[in-house]
Amino acid sequence: MSYQEAHVAGAWQSGLRLSALALLVASGIAQAAEQPPAEQTLTVDGSAQSPQPEQDYSVPVTRAGTKMLLTARDIPQSVTLVSKQRMDDQQLQSLNDVLQNTTGIHGISSDMDRTNYYARGFLIDNYMVDGIPTTFASRWNLGDAQSDMALYERVEVVRGATGLLTGPGNPSAAINMVRKHADSKVATGEVQASYGSWDKQRYVADLSAPLTPEGAVRGRIVAGYEDKNSFIERYGFEKKFIYGVVDADLTDRTTLSVGYEFSQVNTDSPMWAGTPRWYTSGAQTHLRRGYNTAPEWAYNDKENRKLFVNLQHNFDNGWNLTLNGTHNEMLLDSKQLYLDGYFDRTSGLGASSYANYPVIGGTGYNTGKRKVDALDAFASGPYELLGRQHELMIGANYSRQDNRYYSAWANITAEELGNFNDYDGNFPETAWSPREPAADSQRVHQKSAYVATRLSLADPLHVILGARYTNWQRQSLTTAVEKNNTTPYGGIIWDFYDNWSAYASYTSVFQPQDKQSASGRFLSPVIGKNYEAGVKSDWFNSRLTTSLSVFRAELDNVGVATGQVVNNITVYEGKSGVVSRGVEFEVNGAITDNWQLTFGGTTYLAQDRNGDTLETQLPRTSFNLFTHYRLPMYDKLTLGGGINWQAKTYKDIGGPDGNGTWRARQGSYARVDLFARYALTHNLSLQANLNNLFDKAYDENTAEGGIVYGEPRNVSVTASYRF
Repeated sequence: MSYQEAHVAGAWQSGLRLSALALLVASGIAQAAEQPPAEQTLTVDGSAQSPQPEQDYSVPVTRAGTKMLLTARDIPQSVTLVSKQRMDDQQLQSLNDVLQNTTGIHGISSDMDRTNYYARGFLIDNYMVDGIPTTFASRWNLGDAQSDMALYERVEVVRGATGLLTGPGNPSAAINMVRKHADSKVATGEVQASYGSWDKQRYVADLSAPLTPEGAVRGRIVAGYEDKNSFIERYGFEKKFIYGVVDADLTDRTTLSVGYEFSQVNTDSPMWAGTPRWYTSGAQTHLRRGYNTAPEWAYNDKENRKLFVNLQHNFDNGWNLTLNGTHNEMLLDSKQLYLDGYFDRTSGLGASSYANYPVIGGTGYNTGKRKVDALDAFASGPYELLGRQHELMIGANYSRQDNRYYSAWANITAEELGNFNDYDGNFPETAWSPREPAADSQRVHQKSAYVATRLSLADPLHVILGARYTNWQRQSLTTAVEKNNTTPYGGIIWDFYDNWSAYASYTSVFQPQDKQSASGRFLSPVIGKNYEAGVKSDWFNSRLTTSLSVFRAELDNVGVATGQVVNNITVYEGKSGVVSRGVEFEVNGAITDNWQLTFGGTTYLAQDRNGDTLETQLPRTSFNLFTHYRLPMYDKLTLGGGINWQAKTYKDIGGPDGNGTWRARQGSYARVDLFARYALTHNLSLQANLNNLFDKAYDENTAEGGIVYGEPRNVSVTASYRF
């Protein structure tokens, strides 16, 4: 066995030991804790969501994974459910915050505004709202991860390939945000006000009320405003959002929902691609965390408008029908500057990172519009066969995504910048040439039909079989491509002991790419297979869940950056024989009525057929822990905190003038957070959150030449009034 193989085997064994230990600890705690009088196994009613205590970190049932209403234990894949209570405790105010604290998810930040997220070594490219996906393009980050969590009830993360749900996609994860609805037939609401480090102010109002005397028609409105500076000099952030929804009971079994969402995020002087990492001597620059390369004229503004309609009908025989429709428009307007050169420590003169291309940075004026129109319809319910009851789900989907991007850009030479040692962000705005359509502007049509059934072969044994057929069409400025693909899905769940189940699943992978070769052509789609097996358990009517899984993805034609840049476009090549394999575990939910816990970890390795590790800028091993405890002897006070730890990362980057490669490194680190909440009255509470307790300095951008520091120690105080 080679040293590398031994190291990987050791990591797997360590991960398995830690995962097994976590499951045993959770099992022991659950069995030792006082059990509620309700039955241990949750009975799922397919016509409605099962009730859940508001303070729980778990969510008892979900349509994640298969679109059939199931407990997490009955889904043969790794699933993380992030509840509203957990988001409140950790002050996870954006999707960014949620993903940074989710098992197996890792972000690479280009600056304060733009972060791309990965799972199991692959980019997450499917972001869904109420089950309707929007394809994410990494080059044109339109702020999906900046979505404000005040608008959503929970976030569902399914790791691995999700072809049954989304059709095309990487075997990374699918993120689904579930909207809030007007569920209350009495007037209710919550108002929050926060103040924190760097003059952060945030105000949110969430109000619900019946619109008819009996409450058959109800309305809900969520509105918010956030304004803050940053530890990064000159940087400013402003967010505005408003969301309104009307839910109407057309009959006792039919509900119609219509809603609209508007959000606007404006940032001033955002730092593009981080601060320069090296001097020409190879020494680190060690610039202060607050240093900003962005000039005063730089900005990055985004606007999001979403109109949606939802119709649900429950039949007498246990079947239910769901119709979803949406029209989304996301707008981008941005002028930015980046520096990616190497600089002489004494003279401050810059050198290019590219061979025969003497530039040390550039400016870009980018605008864009992403428009999505989508319809999704599915029905699910029970049926009988051979004396046993099974469940069937069948549906169809249509979407059209129109991505139109325009850009103008200019290079910055070493002579234009001058002495970097004296640079303070004072650089004149470019005399912009007319913006031209970007080469990766495109229109994508998808038509899909999908079906799945959950077969009850015996009381402890269930099989899920399904498939999704997708007709995929892309029309760019110069080419038109059409692909047809059928994605099979299979899973088996064996309830082998009381609260425990074992499972295994398989699905294929099909992912068209927007990455381009040196000739400017799009790479052929990624194709492959995804396998997963594991053990799950749930306790106290699914208020506490545990999982341990092993996974393996086998892919061909995976786009990998070559390090070349042609016409301001990164050049990629397709790699075949790529394998990602690893282990994950998670414990999530109520240990007791007073104690909530989420604890998860992952270790994995992604390599090509030559044994070369891919995406080395991502940590191979990581753990996330967060908990809260309400003091039984003084139940007005809740205390909690958590630790996020990740292993070291690195990336080999071209040296000065393209000579050789230099290695960007970030060592392993832990970030510790604390919080406390005190109930002043039954309605009014005060909460304090302290993040990065030990003020750890860490780089979130080893993927590129520049350094993007994570936030230093910071604090916020939030007052909440509920009625």
